[in-house]
Amino acid sequence: MTAQRANPKPVRVLFVCAGNICRSPMAEAVFRHKLEKAGLDGLVEVDSAGIGAWNVGSRPHWRAMRELKRHGIPAPDRRARQVTPEDLARFDYIVVMDLENLNDVRAMLRRLGLDKEPRLLLEFLDDPRAPMEVPDPYYDHRFDKVFDLIDRATDGLLEAIRQKHHLKPERPSKKGEQK
Repeated sequence: MTAQRANPKPVRVLFVCAGNICRSPMAEAVFRHKLEKAGLDGLVEVDSAGIGAWNVGSRPHWRAMRELKRHGIPAPDRRARQVTPEDLARFDYIVVMDLENLNDVRAMLRRLGLDKEPRLLLEFLDDPRAPMEVPDPYYDHRFDKVFDLIDRATDGLLEAIRQKHHLKPERPSKKGEQK
């Protein structure tokens, strides 16, 4: 499953939320699924991490995994982890879920002397009425709403990356598959 691009180095995308058990692992799984369907999975590396350490080692929230399964997206086999300085240096796109995450990541980047600008995931939505932040479903259990926002925004993120990096699949995309 290889794809073509001028630069063989993969584009690296890191999704970040508060604890890495709800929003960021959902975004990672949805985006990875879309890359596979588009035949671009060999060109884009995807991961997720949390700002805080309180969930390190935990599996993703069961409701998040249930929502992914409901949409035919494989649940990631992963454990929560905290974002590291190495992540911030290595990843090309640091995509956060809310303004608090954005401010935290910006502060980390400043401390490290890295000249990168993290982006809110919902900046990639082409909808002026859309919210700015992906709400944390840990508290209100609206994993369906969060999935919808992530699903729509990752379409825009994929298109932005595809255009900026001139990504083209070598194999046909899997358009007939379930989202």
